[in-house]
Amino acid sequence: MSRCVALSCALGLGGGLLVAPMQAGAQEATSGWRDDFTSRVEALALLQSLNAELLSHPSATLTLERWCGAHHLAAEAKVVAERVHGVDKPLPEDARKQLDIGPDEPVRYRRVQLACGGHVLSEADNWYVPSRLTEAMNRELDSSDTPFGKVVQPLHFRRQTLSADLLWSPLPQGWESGAPLPAMPGAPMPMPRHVLEHRAVLYDQANRPFSLVVESYTSEVLSFVPAGPHPGP
Repeated sequence: MSRCVALSCALGLGGGLLVAPMQAGAQEATSGWRDDFTSRVEALALLQSLNAELLSHPSATLTLERWCGAHHLAAEAKVVAERVHGVDKPLPEDARKQLDIGPDEPVRYRRVQLACGGHVLSEADNWYVPSRLTEAMNRELDSSDTPFGKVVQPLHFRRQTLSADLLWSPLPQGWESGAPLPAMPGAPMPMPRHVLEHRAVLYDQANRPFSLVVESYTSEVLSFVPAGPHPGP
């Protein structure tokens, strides 16, 4: 089977989302995936599928819960937000313009890890405008680890993606045209800590932006045994 046909079969379509080239030296973590061509095609297809799911739904938390359940990452497919306390990050340079707020408008920062079972699937930096949330929402965000998307769900918000980047590709750019493939010695396949990054702004029903979020998805989204045989080279 040719390289292009193999990827098309794995994706179930003739093409996929554009991906970034594989970053040299980025592989730091290891996985239970066998490092062979079939596994790399499957991993690429799965990352593209997750990327598409995240882009087509307003709540990353609920999308990750569906992903966790579909791939049996935990006995109960429930994503919990584990807050990282004692950290702060200044607003990105263009954030006040994206949030449509003045220089003196208070903004709060919240960093969380979204985990399903023992797997940290996402690490998120979230800057939000408390004056555009209800008092009850602000209290819950201050006092609990409830995921942000669940707290603000009554706003019936929409999500506008600013960027969606595949930080790691299991196959190098141009692989389908015969570009050299990485060495594939067998198991395990090396993976970096972060594989996807999304930047998005959330808007309420009045079309007011109230949150800027940067989500870094980890290679633990692939923490399951891939289906199908993976014969050795």
